[in-house]
Amino acid sequence: MPSFACSAILFDLDGVLVDSTRCVERQWRIWAAEHNLDPLRLLEVAHGRRTSETIQIVAPHLNAQAEVDIVESREAEDTDGVLVMPGAQQLVRSIPDKHWAVVTSGTRLLATARLKLAEIPLPSVLVTAEDVTNGKPSPEPYERGARLLGARIEDCVVIEDAPAGIESAKKSRRASYRTGEYVSSVGTAICRCDCRKPDDIKCQGSRKNGNRVLIKGVALSGSKTTN
Repeated sequence: MPSFACSAILFDLDGVLVDSTRCVERQWRIWAAEHNLDPLRLLEVAHGRRTSETIQIVAPHLNAQAEVDIVESREAEDTDGVLVMPGAQQLVRSIPDKHWAVVTSGTRLLATARLKLAEIPLPSVLVTAEDVTNGKPSPEPYERGARLLGARIEDCVVIEDAPAGIESAKKSRRASYRTGEYVSSVGTAICRCDCRKPDDIKCQGSRKNGNRVLIKGVALSGSKTTN
């Protein structure tokens, strides 16, 4: 079984550890209808971005912070169809403490609500919308997550699903292991891997070469190319 080591794993939340797509799209459609906005146009840019930046893009005339409070509180209360991704609970519990983080575009209110609902333990490092000046697709969120873990960004692996998050990881100058719904990044090369849900990834602590995380079950394929 192929394996590789890293210092830490940085997880996106929605679409990676928790399946919240139906809730997110439902609440954005409601909000779009209230403001006479095209829901399809809104959904094109919403996934993976901070709510404030989505609103600034589609409705710059509105008070973004006021609307963020409305949208995020509604999402936090709406649990219909929000499910934990297969294997997510077991995966994060298999990673040594302080060697994984959640880096999300949601607010802390929403992120903690989703983690609690999914029965996923609160990580020691949780980077949310309020913690950065520039959200995804800027590299700032993932770079902050690595820094708070005390890890070099080039030694971290990112698990992402949304275009904005994938771009954020790429801008951090790590390698991208890409496939269907998931992207993991470390280094400066690009190749494909077979991992479509958390259940496909196995982790364990490793004392070899320092206290690192050994990732198993990620079958790499395709050629590597430099960014």
